[in-house]
Amino acid sequence: MSALERLNRMFPNEAKAELMRCCGSSRWADGMTRARPFRDAAHLLAESEWLWKQTGPEDWREAMTHHPRIGESALRAKFAATASWSSQEQGGVRGASEDVIRGLAEGNQAYEARFGFIFLVCATGKGAEEMLALLRERMDNAPDEELRVAAGEQAKITRIRLEKLLAS
Repeated sequence: MSALERLNRMFPNEAKAELMRCCGSSRWADGMTRARPFRDAAHLLAESEWLWKQTGPEDWREAMTHHPRIGESALRAKFAATASWSSQEQGGVRGASEDVIRGLAEGNQAYEARFGFIFLVCATGKGAEEMLALLRERMDNAPDEELRVAAGEQAKITRIRLEKLLAS
């Protein structure tokens, strides 16, 4: 049985838990759970994109609470359900210099103080230096603009995680 078939056959609470691994917005996960059964991967991905567009700032902020900080050395128990995915996604941080790691830690603190949420970037395929440069660049954004940018990054992360879910 394929991962998509398993997802389609799960009890609603099980499906929601599985989908929350992909995106931590309860509203999005509830919508995805109700949208089942999915015909194929394209249907699932299209529904995900459409439902994400129906969400708003509260949903985006909720989803952000399901991510560790970029460069966080220990993926805490809070993120256990997505720790292996987060570790893979943030693989570009491994081997970074101490200056870059320190820059990310300090940048994360300054970013959170300015915007009130964690710095969120689709880290897949990006090195630590690139992520640090993006963090510094985005510090100049207006708060409302930055929240929309972070929500766009969450959409990218969600798609990648859904693809991983389908491949498992």
